[in-house]
Amino acid sequence: MTHAVSVLVVEDEALIRMDIVDQLEREGFFVFEAANADQAIAVLDAEPSVRIMFTDIDMPGSMDGLKLAAAVRHRFPPVQIIVTSGHRMVEISEMPDGSVFFGKPYQHAAVMASMRQLLAAPPR
Repeated sequence: MTHAVSVLVVEDEALIRMDIVDQLEREGFFVFEAANADQAIAVLDAEPSVRIMFTDIDMPGSMDGLKLAAAVRHRFPPVQIIVTSGHRMVEISEMPDGSVFFGKPYQHAAVMASMRQLLAAPPR
């Protein structure tokens, strides 16, 4: 990638978050981190450069990852959304339009390919 694209990783499990952050940085992305939805919204408010949010569903706090995805689509429409969970499968109808779902454990190569596809898609 010629210009680092900003990604926000929202994951309450520190080791899982560190792993995906490391993978994204190796691929040339600039990564912001949040452990819950409230932190994620604060990052998005402060960092308009974020182009993709990668969020877990099952997190403590004021909202889960699906509610966060809906809030982000409403407040930050240009942000592309990838949702992940190790505890449940999600129907496309449960996520904002254009979102992508990965079950855990996910393949890093598949996540990276999906991010590149989302970045190539026309803006909403």
